[in-house]
Order: sequence, then structure tokens, then C-alpha cells
Amino acid sequence: MTSLSKAPLAAALCLVSMSAAASPQVFQASRSFAMGGTGVAVAHPATASIANPAMLAADHHEWSDDFGMILPSVNARFADEEETIDQIDDIQDTIDRFEEVRDRFVNTNQPTDEAEARAIAGDLLNELNEFDRDTVRVNAGAGIAFAVPTDSYSVGFFTNANVQATIRGEFDQDDEEFLTGIAEGPTDPTTVDLNQDLESRGRILASAVAEAGISIARSVELTNGNQLQVGVSPKYVQLRTFQYTETVSSFEDDNADSEENETEKSGFNLDVGAAYAFGEQKEWNAGVVVKNLIPMELDSNASSDPLKQEQQYTLELNPMITAGIAHTGEYHVVTAELDLTKKKGFGYADDTQWLSVGAELDALRYAQIRVGVRQNLASNDDNNGIAEETQFTAGLGLSVFGARLDIGALISDADTGAALELGAAF
Repeated sequence: MTSLSKAPLAAALCLVSMSAAASPQVFQASRSFAMGGTGVAVAHPATASIANPAMLAADHHEWSDDFGMILPSVNARFADEEETIDQIDDIQDTIDRFEEVRDRFVNTNQPTDEAEARAIAGDLLNELNEFDRDTVRVNAGAGIAFAVPTDSYSVGFFTNANVQATIRGEFDQDDEEFLTGIAEGPTDPTTVDLNQDLESRGRILASAVAEAGISIARSVELTNGNQLQVGVSPKYVQLRTFQYTETVSSFEDDNADSEENETEKSGFNLDVGAAYAFGEQKEWNAGVVVKNLIPMELDSNASSDPLKQEQQYTLELNPMITAGIAHTGEYHVVTAELDLTKKKGFGYADDTQWLSVGAELDALRYAQIRVGVRQNLASNDDNNGIAEETQFTAGLGLSVFGARLDIGALISDADTGAALELGAAF
């Protein structure tokens, strides 16, 4: 029997590798990851292309205004509320036990073996009932970026990729009658083959968004002496969906990346942003960004096989507006931001609209401690998968002679996650 428990990681890894030349819907640099997902009003030059292109031209610390580089930044989140992968392992172990006892009963015709086989069928029925609609969610992303701020125009280059994969179990009602017949009679255990007769399914549904582009930004001094930064990021975007369904007994890891389960669409898109510095020492900064000005959508490739019972899903990449404000001092940054639009979840994913707060404490520029929290205002009980609600984050930054190491961590009732980034700033 193949190992279904390897399917989540296999699906996530194959999608990340296929999308390595571009980026997903919401990619976060490690600093942003550790500060609750914020960045619209506080992004450094290297991460400005990801968060808000206008921040390329904003004033930063004098030791990080000339050049910025991310090479690379990676992050991942994992949610498995019901220990779904462990359930899959238990189900497969139970099927193996039944097959072993059934074969022994065929050879010995011992009543005790028959009773044990029927008891195992009852155990399997309970396990499949508990497995129904349980979901695993995996998010992974990777990116690189370069930025060269100047007194006239600031320029950046970025490419990143992100994938969200959801894996869930589905108990077929035909299996209830089938297994009940074995457990309680009249079905003879020697006449069945669970590897062939079970109809309960495992499903993988995933989406990937990849992008590569350039950012151009300029700072303008207003008549009141304050600074307004504007930026734009033309980019090439690739969408992918991945849908795979198979019965528990026939689930094959090697078939998960088949082209027949995948759809793809590419096109050009655009991000625009603005930032406004104000206050006596320009300690306040307000920012706004509109990402993906051109709506894009892609339908999944649902199978026509009636046994799989697949429905078609649509991945939507709609314009997203986020606004933020930040207060920056010599040794601290405090920021808050809000998604002004809701992002529709794909398939078994939750809708999201984040209200985020983050802070950073700086120790003589060589080390930074970061914390954050964000709340999903769009989460609801009607989503098909794992809810994304309140998330807490923390992280650490280290900088020596311009080289940077940033790490981040995330935790919530459902998710655990981590981020790692290598880079440089001068």
C-alpha cells in the first residue's frame, strides 16, 4: 500500500518547485513575517517591492539607504487541527491489519480470526467517520529581491513564489454500509478486499501564485516640507491550481504532480503604492498599496470521474488595498495596518482580511527584536477548511558589517510557522 501520509509534503514541494520562477498571493519577507505581516509603512528598500514599492524612496537609517538585497527569504506555515496525517497513517495500518487477519482466516478457518476481522472492520468504520472533512493546510514561500535607492529614482527587482496546499479526507457513505456489513454481518470477510472496495477519498487542492518584476519609486517634497513617495511595480504573474482526488487505497504519491491535475495561466499585472512622511522629525509615516490592479482568475481542472466527485474551484487574484501607519524612532518602530479589501479563499482555505500590529526594538543597529499580532476580520464558520483567526508572531534580526540574518516565528490556535532570510543592506 502506498503511503498517503506523504502526500501533503509531496504536493507542497512539487508546487513550490514548479513555481520557483515567480510568486504567490501574499509573500512576506522575514521581517514582515515577525511583525504580524506588516510592511506597508515600514518596509526597508529590499522588501519594498514586496510590501509597498513607494517605500523604496523613503528615508531609512543612513546605514541602509544605499543598497538592499534579499538572497533568499523563505517561510512556511503548517496547520493540522485534527492531526489528519496521523489519522491517515492509522487508517492505513488498520487496513493492513484487516488484510492480514482475513488472509489468516482463509487459511485456518478459525472463528477467532473471523471475529477479529469483523472487529477491525468496525474500528476502520469509526476511523473513517472521524477522518471525514479533517484538513491539513501547508503554506510555503520563497523570494529574492534587490534594491538601489537614489536621490532621484529608486529601482528594485523582485521575484518570489508562494503556494497553499490543503489536504483533506472525505468519508463515502457507501463505505458505511459496506463496513457495517462486515463488522455486524452478513458480509463474509473472506469475500472482500479493502484495497479495492473502499470508496472514501483523499483530496489535495492547491494554488500557487508566482511573480517577477521591477519597482520604480520617487520621493517628492511637498510645499509644507513633508515628503511624499510614490512607486509602481510592473510584474509578470503566473497562476497555478492543482486538484487531485483518489480513493484511500489507491492514493499514489507519484501521481500527485500529473499534468492532468494542473491548470496554469500567466499575464502582466501592476502594483502601485504611496507613502507620506510627516511630523517634526518625520517620525510618522503613512502608506497605502494597491496590489494586482488587473483582476485575474483561473479554474481548477476538476475530474469528470463520478467516483471522485470533484467540483471545480476558481482561483481569484483581485486588487487588494492595504493601508498602514508607523511611528519610527532611533531605537524603535511601531506600526499598524489594515487590509481594506477581503481576499477570497481558494477551495478549502479561509477568506482573509487582516488587521495587523507590529513593533521592532533596535539595539545599536546590530540586533533587532520584533513582535506582532494580527486578526483576520473575514474569518467565518462557513469556510470549508481550517479557520485563520488570531496569529501571534515574533522574530530576531542580526546585522554585522551590512550582512543580515532575519528569523521569524508564528503561532495560533491552528498554525505554526517560521521564516528565515539572508540579505545585506548598506
